[in-house]
Amino acid sequence: MDERIIKIVAALIRDEAGRVLLVRKRGTTAFMQPGGKREPGESDVAALGREIAEELGCRALTDTMRPLGRFDCIAANEPGFTVQAAVYAVEVEGELAPQAEIDEAVWVDPARLPDLPYAPLTRDHVLPLAL
Repeated sequence: MDERIIKIVAALIRDEAGRVLLVRKRGTTAFMQPGGKREPGESDVAALGREIAEELGCRALTDTMRPLGRFDCIAANEPGFTVQAAVYAVEVEGELAPQAEIDEAVWVDPARLPDLPYAPLTRDHVLPLAL
C-alpha cells in the first residue's frame, strides 16, 4: 500500500440556489468540500454523515447521498501526497456552522467562482460536476 495516498470521502452540498458549500480548515488557505478520512470499517455514507456532523453541526440525509465518482488528485494541505476521493452529492438539514477543525464555510456559485484559493480536487473535479 502506498503511504503517500490519503483516502477520503467528500460531499458536494448545494443550496436551493445551486450554490456549492466549501470549507476551509484551520491553519490552511484552500477551500474544499466537507468530508474526511473513513474510520476503520466505516462505509462512505457513515463517514460522510459523521464528518458533516463534526465539521458543520448539521445532519446529512443519508438516503439522499448519491455517488458522483472517484477522483485522484494532488492533496491540498499535505505536500507530496495524493488524495483518492469518493465524492457524493449530499443533502443536509439543520443549521450549518463551522465546527471542529473548520475555520470558515462559504457558498459559491459554480458558474461565477469568487477569487479564492481552491483545493485541486475541488477546482479540477468537484466544481465542474456542479455546473
